[in-house]
Amino acid sequence: MSYRIKVPASGHEFSIEEHETVLDAALRQGIGLPYGCRNGACGKCAGDLISGVIEYKEAALKAGAKTLSEEGKTLFCQAMARSDLEISVTEITRSQEVEVKTLPCRVESLELLTHDIMKIELKLPENERMQFLAGQYLEIILKDGKRRAFSIANAPHDDDLIELHIRHVPDGHFGDFVFKGMKVKTLLKIEGPLGSYYLREESGRPVILVGGGTGFAPLKGMLEHAFKIGFDQPIHLFCGVRAKRDLYMDTMARAWAEQYDNLKYTPVLSCPDTKDDWQGKTGYVHEAVVDAYPDLSGYDVYLSGPPPMVKAGMEVFYARGLPETQIYSDSFEYSDDALSAMGIQKPGC
Repeated sequence: MSYRIKVPASGHEFSIEEHETVLDAALRQGIGLPYGCRNGACGKCAGDLISGVIEYKEAALKAGAKTLSEEGKTLFCQAMARSDLEISVTEITRSQEVEVKTLPCRVESLELLTHDIMKIELKLPENERMQFLAGQYLEIILKDGKRRAFSIANAPHDDDLIELHIRHVPDGHFGDFVFKGMKVKTLLKIEGPLGSYYLREESGRPVILVGGGTGFAPLKGMLEHAFKIGFDQPIHLFCGVRAKRDLYMDTMARAWAEQYDNLKYTPVLSCPDTKDDWQGKTGYVHEAVVDAYPDLSGYDVYLSGPPPMVKAGMEVFYARGLPETQIYSDSFEYSDDALSAMGIQKPGC
């Protein structure tokens, strides 16, 4: 059996199955209710039940949750609907509204995606969750206090683990550790979510996503979120790398383009190897964008990757009519030595 939940303040309405909590149902449908732990301990999800009948998932609420319940607040991470509901709760729609946390975590899995990109999945403590918007990033805090920033590559509704894509940057000490010393169950400390790079769901304009290298990571999170909430604006994903061996998760992106009618996918190689037998687009990824869209005035553009690529893209896109208010960027900062070692002092080879 399913019921309907209305949030009069925002006008949102969503369905809930009998076995679901209000929070789980909301997140499943892209409604950004607040939360901190998802197990009734922190009270961050508390709001008011205007009308309807609920039943708590756990018979014995934890101390803080019990106090809030006694004060007339409803814990939506534990509340299950037993009728149609109307609720009052603060929705998360902007990055400034998301709580930034410093948390311990452990490495749950390591998977080599290419010769120099590692996928890492992080597990938070059982009583913690990190709420984030699709496209935001976190920082890993090293033992010496230094920080390394990485985009969150999974979508907000799928937050059991946090997925990162880490490139082995030449002369990068943390990258050396990831590829040569990190193991499953390694303990880390992270802070997040951070940044204002996230999908603007309410825009109504068609979307162009442009990623260079691991700049695909936040775009992956945005796309998975868009698919989950039924985002129906046209989306065109451009992924730029040097050679075919640098192209990762290409099979998944191609499958998405087959599955979702509103998604197009264009991989672009700047320096294909002769043995690649590449039949697709070549050159700079930002040039592939303007070849396909000479007038960008009616689009929202999301651009992420190495600083030279982001800078070159922004200059060209502005020249093709893209308003500054319709471009969102995430520039991955590297040292000058690292950029030189990667061969990207300027876009291209």
